[in-house]
Amino acid sequence: MSKDLSTTPEIPKEDGRPKWDNKFQYILSCIGFAVGLGNVWRFPYLCQIHGGGAFLIPYFIALLFEGIPLLHLELALGQCLRKGSIGAWNTISPYLGGVGVGSWVVSVLVSLYYNTVLTWVMWYFINSFQEPLPWSVCPLNENRTGFNEECYESTAVNYFWYRKTLNITPDIAESGTLQWWLILCLATCWAIVYLCTIRGIETTGKAIYVTAIFPYLVLTTFLIQGLTLPGATDGLIYLFTPNLNTLKNPRVWLDAATQIFFSLSLAFGGLIAFASYNPTKNDCEKDAVTVAIVNSMTSLYASIPVFSVLGFKATTAYWDCLDRNIISIINEFDLPEESIMRQNYTSWISFLNSSHPEKIAGLKLKSCNLQEFLDQSVSGTGLAFIVFTQAIILMPGSQAWAILFFIMLFSLGLSSMFGNIEGVFTPLLELRIIPKSAPKELLSGIICLISFLIALCFTLGSGSYWIDIFDRYAGSVPLLVIAFFEVTGVAYIYKIKRFSEDVEWMTGRKLNLYWHITWRFISPLLLLTVFMAFVALQMQKPPSYTAWNPKYEGFPRKEEKVYPPWVQAICVLLAALPCVCVPLVAFFHLVKQKRRSKDPSFVSPEVFSCQGANSNFSHPKE
Repeated sequence: MSKDLSTTPEIPKEDGRPKWDNKFQYILSCIGFAVGLGNVWRFPYLCQIHGGGAFLIPYFIALLFEGIPLLHLELALGQCLRKGSIGAWNTISPYLGGVGVGSWVVSVLVSLYYNTVLTWVMWYFINSFQEPLPWSVCPLNENRTGFNEECYESTAVNYFWYRKTLNITPDIAESGTLQWWLILCLATCWAIVYLCTIRGIETTGKAIYVTAIFPYLVLTTFLIQGLTLPGATDGLIYLFTPNLNTLKNPRVWLDAATQIFFSLSLAFGGLIAFASYNPTKNDCEKDAVTVAIVNSMTSLYASIPVFSVLGFKATTAYWDCLDRNIISIINEFDLPEESIMRQNYTSWISFLNSSHPEKIAGLKLKSCNLQEFLDQSVSGTGLAFIVFTQAIILMPGSQAWAILFFIMLFSLGLSSMFGNIEGVFTPLLELRIIPKSAPKELLSGIICLISFLIALCFTLGSGSYWIDIFDRYAGSVPLLVIAFFEVTGVAYIYKIKRFSEDVEWMTGRKLNLYWHITWRFISPLLLLTVFMAFVALQMQKPPSYTAWNPKYEGFPRKEEKVYPPWVQAICVLLAALPCVCVPLVAFFHLVKQKRRSKDPSFVSPEVFSCQGANSNFSHPKE
């Protein structure tokens, strides 16, 4: 048998581990995991509020010194050890086993709420087949004498999102009832995830061809359509015009670092699991650079159609504002129709302000400024389910565009779910939670069923408030902590010299100085800085949320409320639970080592070697 494991088909049978059908399938899976909803609704928002093109400067600096090094480390680790997150870190050192456990806990928590976001997407997708679109018009009130009051005071888009979709409560302390339509969609989403992950990468590897490639086709279609819309150019100019003064704001650099980190799906354990199904003789360095660049280019590419459409929406709103003012002026001064047009509106206003200032003041005309409409920034669900859906209504063939948009979002989210579930599935499979004779389908089914039952809490009236909490606390700070222990564990416990030799053995070439410097110094320092800045910002004021309350005096603005003490305790628990796994597991092994200090079978991490571990699979057949 050849010693080149990359060309030896018997290897997966020797270590009882499946493998990718081909290299393209593996790269697609990593890209699908990394490229998610945040690339579409988070990155463009950050560019918008942080100086347009100027934001790209800290973004690419963070990519170079934080994103790519950590991505390479995780891919190399999984490929070298051929184990999931828990097994990999236990192999490096039992004291680092908590790093794997922590990333597993994060994957569980994120999977619970992430699939609920896909539930919302599915609900909008189903409703996109209606004509007219249900979020385009307000329903009548119970007496059928006028429009529903809540809808009339806000907008049809807001009403459909907050009332018809979420049926949201005005306070997080009010749980509300389970929404049957969301339960059905949630069950469907988990059934789809189960069917796609039923046998791990053996099934996700097939589904990824559709879920990872299809969003690019839809983005391209939106790009072509978006560029033809009036106002698209204004949106793109607004997005990419650099304002270098914003770089003086530390928040810009913090947001760039966190966006790179979360966008690449680092520290979840999914990337380690994906790489563990690779042959050990594979260029993981090239893979890491490829995935990181494709992910960042996708963010830039997605920004163009997004802001083309948002520019169109802003321009349409600007024109509507002008038209309402023009009608008021024509009626007040009894002017001929079409005497005042959008093109000469400014000159007319100047003339009338100087000749009839009192009359103009009495009209209480709205201030119409295109820049103000472009400044209306929003991210996350607000962009997808409110701003973008409102823009779609204005587009010709709105029904078809709505269907395409929500299929794209579902595909993006589903491919990210594959990585999350793999981060949960692979460690459990290796820990023999169920007997080896039991089929993988059983473990996949148990994971998806339990997750569905727990996620039912997100279909309550207060569910969206809890999803914000999970996203803000379970999917943020713990990842920074885990990643810090990952890079310091490899650099200072496993030792960079040994790890470099392992990577050289896998790729066939020595690591250059860039990798040594980033892993030893720059990446740990950046992670520590981002973590401290993140915590400092959180401590500046009590944790709060914005509630949709029709009885609020400022309605339709959302009411800002402070989380009650018991909710704040849950926030702390969600952020701390994955983090405390690291010291707890280390303490457990410390006690265990002291009790078995004379046991010669206790192996210290220094004796581990990637080459030696993997040679066990090739020697017997040689």
